[in-house]
Amino acid sequence: MNKKESILRSALELLVENGVHNTPMSAIAKNAGTGMGTIYNYFPTKDELINELYVTIKEQENTAFPDFDATQPIKSQFEGYFKDIIIFFIENAPYFKFMEQIRASPIITEESKNKGLATVLPVYDLLNKGKELLIIKDIETDELIQFMGGAVVSYLRWYHSQVSVPSNSIQNQVNMVWDGIKG
Repeated sequence: MNKKESILRSALELLVENGVHNTPMSAIAKNAGTGMGTIYNYFPTKDELINELYVTIKEQENTAFPDFDATQPIKSQFEGYFKDIIIFFIENAPYFKFMEQIRASPIITEESKNKGLATVLPVYDLLNKGKELLIIKDIETDELIQFMGGAVVSYLRWYHSQVSVPSNSIQNQVNMVWDGIKG
């Protein structure tokens, strides 16, 4: 792991544990085992570091999902994506906790938000195709995305607060959300 990756990993750990406003750059540098000059060499401000971390997580989120297989039915493509995003954030709980903290934060720049949005463009395409084929409700795609995203976030909050979760839990979520969006 190089210095930049070490700084990002340390920042994630401390930001999740202490929160954005209670994590000074000096603590991140100390946790990363680097000096203040080095951290400022990579990230001139804490806001830039947070934006870099946001984009890095969104990029990893994007690479965690297989490409949509257009030969599969819309429902199968949706199910694959929905399961994958839940599993990604279960397996990467600190990512979820960080994203929860900063999702509506003014720290995240428009440029970073746009890079994050690019990770869900294939989902927009899938939903639009489903609407054209009358498989998915004819509701604004942004509303469908918000509904699906809200279901993911609510489920993950619940999941991360449980001692044990039934084995069919993720499939139950997939079924309920599909029932909510299908035409």
